[in-house]
Amino acid sequence: RRYPTVELRAETFNGSTHVPVPSDSAFLKALLFELRLVDEHVFVEQRDTCTRINHSCVYSVSTAAGELWPVLAFHKSGLIYACVPLVEGTLEPRPPLLTVSGLSQGLALLLGIMDYVSPSRKNEAELSSKVGQLRNLLIQACPLGTPLNTNIRSLNSSFEDIQEMPADKEQPAWRSCTYKGKPQVHVCITEKVKCMQYDQRDVVDTWQVYGAVNCKCDIEGSAPNVTLSLTLPTNAPPLQDIVVHHCVTSVDPAMLMSTSAEPLHDSVYNGPYKFPFIPPSDSFNLCYYTSQVPVPPILGCYQLVEEGSQIKITVNLKLHESIKNSFEYCEARIPFFNRGPIAQLEYKVSYGQLDLSREKSLLVWVIGQKFPKSLEISLTGTVSFGTAGKEHPTDYVCTGNTAYVKLYFRISDFTLTGCYVDQHSVQIFVPGKPKITATRELISSDYYIWNSKAPAPMVYKPLF
Repeated sequence: RRYPTVELRAETFNGSTHVPVPSDSAFLKALLFELRLVDEHVFVEQRDTCTRINHSCVYSVSTAAGELWPVLAFHKSGLIYACVPLVEGTLEPRPPLLTVSGLSQGLALLLGIMDYVSPSRKNEAELSSKVGQLRNLLIQACPLGTPLNTNIRSLNSSFEDIQEMPADKEQPAWRSCTYKGKPQVHVCITEKVKCMQYDQRDVVDTWQVYGAVNCKCDIEGSAPNVTLSLTLPTNAPPLQDIVVHHCVTSVDPAMLMSTSAEPLHDSVYNGPYKFPFIPPSDSFNLCYYTSQVPVPPILGCYQLVEEGSQIKITVNLKLHESIKNSFEYCEARIPFFNRGPIAQLEYKVSYGQLDLSREKSLLVWVIGQKFPKSLEISLTGTVSFGTAGKEHPTDYVCTGNTAYVKLYFRISDFTLTGCYVDQHSVQIFVPGKPKITATRELISSDYYIWNSKAPAPMVYKPLF
């Protein structure tokens, strides 16, 4: 979809630095080249030089008229999602990404399109149908080039169903319909923890926490005002890298400036984390955040050593005492790459049970819903393998003794930061007493424990 009004504004704002968007075919060819989806095995200095390492999904695409920047693009499940956001100012020198508001708007729109399209990617007919409807949906979501509603799934797919603009001029564009009934608010804080543990002196373990606050507000009125507060325990690490939904009407600027790129110091924003907003009609993520928590929830050590035709494995896990010892599920998966099926297995577990996958290439240690009182568990075993076949997993990174254990767990009614929503702090300026439901959860995401008896792959080491 092209917006002549946006292109005219870009030409006015950018002046002599303006680079026009080429034809669709030329743009696609240049984008595929920049994303390394064509000629990926050929070294091209302009694209592959070390001075052009991309740390984001914002690219500079070479066209016949010059370098087109910024181009927001990412490749997901066989599809490319891309847009060219408007930069309201000169392009030389290039402004910092955080100052280009069109980038966050464009990313929200692309994520909304991905959320609408991706569930159908395995069904060609359904995928084609949804892609065919996108043009009609974009007329509603982004009529003149500025996204008004990034929740594409909530929109109507045919022109016959498009409702007229609401008569109430105060109703914001993101409230597509009005609710009738008893007011109720559902809030869920979901934190995901990523972790890389090496148990080696020369490599530093790393872990990161990412949080999202999801809301569903069923409230009458064309523009109801809601204020929600996030609360942290005393001495808890502050929330950082906060990104808010566009329906938030005002926040303290210091809240948005607190970043994990800088070490924690006295001037960091410690709250209160208040978010006044006019909610959309559907479920939405009110904000995202990160936090520098002092310890990972589960500490682990993995040792894998080859002895002749066998390998010996040892896994030790310890739940930190500050973590709620009540899991919805918890298991450790131990894959064996570039080897044949497991022919013989002798093992001893101090807790839980060990299962062998149907393909006989993966050990699944089902820990269950609680750690023992000691909070420590261990697994030792000896494994031998048969002849490798095509169906067994291979990995170019995990060769030899370089291997890992990956943890999967979920803890309900708990967050690693301690962040929670006090139901009494939720303010809704509408008649009647609303029903407020607040939940929270901690989920593992890319939680790896690497074999300490082998060098960890450089691609997973933290960059200094």
